[in-house]
Order: sequence, then structure tokens, then C-alpha cells
Amino acid sequence: MTTLPRTPAAVAPVDSLCPATRAVFEHVTSKWGVLVLVTLAEGTLRWSALKRRIDGVSEKMLIQTLQTLEADGLVRREALPVVPPHVEYSLTPAGQQAVALMTPLLGWIRDHVAPLAP
Repeated sequence: MTTLPRTPAAVAPVDSLCPATRAVFEHVTSKWGVLVLVTLAEGTLRWSALKRRIDGVSEKMLIQTLQTLEADGLVRREALPVVPPHVEYSLTPAGQQAVALMTPLLGWIRDHVAPLAP
């Protein structure tokens, strides 16, 4: 049986969501949350590579965003036991699902804004 996408009327308003659900919603849809998730959709990256690919993010915001998304179960952090030590970040299956759901919206934004750009 095919499941139809939810209509806006079938989705609860964000204000009525439980606090935990609302918090994850805010983390995923934040400016840096979206950019981190979409960038990690390209594959596993070290912190420095992630920082280079996300234009304008400060070290503090990148660290906070990664920690938050890791706590939400969307990003996996792996500290490798090498010298010098380094850490790699990747999406969890839940993070991959979140990106898959965001992709159509991001495509719509790109197509909608492109004709409006000067």
C-alpha cells in the first residue's frame, strides 16, 4: 500500500509539539543545522573539511551544532586513535532520512530564488 505525503492540515503545528520534538525540529531547521546535514550528505568529513565547506560558520557554532545534532542522533562522531588524533563526522541513518526529506524543499528554494536573484 502506498503512503501519501501528509498534507499541511495533517501535520501538528510546531507550537503544539512536545518539547523534545520541538527541540529536534529547531535543531534540524536551524541555519547551521541544515547546512551541516546537507554537507555531511556528501560523505564522511573531518572537522576541518566540514568547516571549510560551510562558508561563514564560526568554530564555536560548528562545534555546538555538531554536538547538538549528535545528541539528537542525526550525526555520528568518530574519534580515530591515530597520531595526531582526528575526528570524523558522518550522518546516521536518521540523519540521512532528514536530509532526504529536506532535499525537495531545498530544491524548491533554489529554483524559486534563482529567478528572483539580481
